[in-house]
Amino acid sequence: MHADIVDLRQFYHSRLGRFTEQAISMALASIWARLPEERLVGLGYVLPYLERFRADTERTFAFMPAGQGAVNWPVAELSSTALVFDEELPLPDSSIDRILMVHSLEFAENPRETMKEIWRVLAPGGRLVIVVPNRQGVWARMDHTPFGSGRPYSRGQLTALLRETNFTPGASCEALFFPPSTTKTVLKLGRAFEKIGRALWPVFSGVIIVEAQKRLYQGLPVAARASRRVFVPVLAPQGVPTTRDGQPPTR
Repeated sequence: MHADIVDLRQFYHSRLGRFTEQAISMALASIWARLPEERLVGLGYVLPYLERFRADTERTFAFMPAGQGAVNWPVAELSSTALVFDEELPLPDSSIDRILMVHSLEFAENPRETMKEIWRVLAPGGRLVIVVPNRQGVWARMDHTPFGSGRPYSRGQLTALLRETNFTPGASCEALFFPPSTTKTVLKLGRAFEKIGRALWPVFSGVIIVEAQKRLYQGLPVAARASRRVFVPVLAPQGVPTTRDGQPPTR
C-alpha cells in the first residue's frame, strides 16, 4: 500500500523531514553531480530532490503513482506532474535518459514488472537511481516516517532484482545514519551522525542508494499480459439535449 501524498508532504515540511532531505540529497550528489541536457523522470515522491537536478536537464517530469496521489509541481509554473501506474508508464520506448525512484520501489505491487517497465522507457545506456529503506536499519522499523512503510530491501536483494531485470548495478552509497527522532538534540547532531555512521556502521543506514545502467546485450522474456487497470471517470458529463433535425426541444 502506497504512502499517502498528504502524509509525505507533511513529513518533508517537518524539521525531521528537512534533515532527511539534506542527508539524502548529499548522498545523491555524490552519484549524480550534473545532468546536462538530459531527460529526467522522478518516480514516486521525488519532489524534494528534483529541484537539485532540474536546472541542468533538458526537461524534468514528476511521475506519481495512482495509489499515492499527486500534487502540482513546480509551484506557480506549468505542471510537470503526471499521475501514473508504475507498470504502465505513459512514455515511448527508450525515451528517457535518467530515472530517480524515491518512495516508489518499496510500495510497488510487482517490483519485477515495475523494473521491466523502467527498462523499457530508459534510453540505451540510460541510468537509474533507486532510494529504498534499508531492512537492517532503524528507519525501516519506525512508522512515523515514510521509510517505515512498504517493503524494505537489503543491498543483496536490491542488487539481485536489478540484475534479474537487466540492469547493471554501479555506484552506491548510504544515508540516514542518525536515528529518526524529532528531538532537537538528535537533529542538531544529525550531520555528525552522518559522517561517523558512513565510516563506522554503513550497514545500518536508514536508506540504500544504488545507481544502475540499462543493459542491452541480454534479452528480456516477452510475455503478453492484459492491463489490470480499469479507468473510472470521476465525472460523467451528460451533454446538452438536442433533436435530430436541429430544432430546439419542446417544453
